[in-house]
Amino acid sequence: MPTLPEQQGESRPEPHELRQTAESFGVDAARYDRARPAYPEGLITEIIGNASGASILDVGTGTGIAARQFEGRGCRVLGVEPDGRMADFARTTGIDVEVATFEEWDSKNRTFDILAAGQAWHWVDPQSGAEKAARVLKPGGTFAVFWHLFLPPDDIAEVFGEAFHKVASNFPIKVGRTPNREPYKPIIDKTEEALDKIGFHNPKRHLYTWQQNYTRAEYLDLLPTQGGLTRVPQAQQEVVLTAVGAAIDARGGQFACDYTTVLFTATR
Repeated sequence: MPTLPEQQGESRPEPHELRQTAESFGVDAARYDRARPAYPEGLITEIIGNASGASILDVGTGTGIAARQFEGRGCRVLGVEPDGRMADFARTTGIDVEVATFEEWDSKNRTFDILAAGQAWHWVDPQSGAEKAARVLKPGGTFAVFWHLFLPPDDIAEVFGEAFHKVASNFPIKVGRTPNREPYKPIIDKTEEALDKIGFHNPKRHLYTWQQNYTRAEYLDLLPTQGGLTRVPQAQQEVVLTAVGAAIDARGGQFACDYTTVLFTATR
């Protein structure tokens, strides 16, 4: 279930302002890397095209899931990651990572063919992020940001939303009982507007739809890696996981989860 700040009401913070949540995913980096899915191969191809050996700056590289896919295609990748725990894990898989938020990262006048950000650009201020992207991309370079939207069956989403609301009703991130099927649209819209103002062109949006089958154990392994649960105490996590586990048991212990992977690209 997508977990993003509410876009309604002035009291809700913007995603990039929630630094404690943004830097909470390293609480169990190994689980994150194990449970989070890779990206569709078609998305990787769309980003790198025929640029074998391209230099890629991977913003919010996390444990290196996307970075390893890029390197597997012959690209040279440098990751930037604010959570030192995530960066340490990525390094164990062979990814070169520098620890910093993108806004504060020192490029040392380095430039890249591609700037990529998987599951991460919503943690970057849209305006300052766009301006820095312009500085670190080579002319003609590609800006590419992408996210998974996972949509479990309605009954499981409902149980998760109700259980989470009980244990963390004041949490600043929206965890809906009914999944929002376009949670990243406001962020992409703001990013496209910011890039357009500084001369990026050829904006494109791409959707990749697919399914992944989960057993009860696999799905309960995934859930604690979501932004809504990384900062919830263990006892409260267990309340949510127990409820969701019972819902999966009622389905025979497994189910198919619908995924849509959203990609936004623009040219420097």
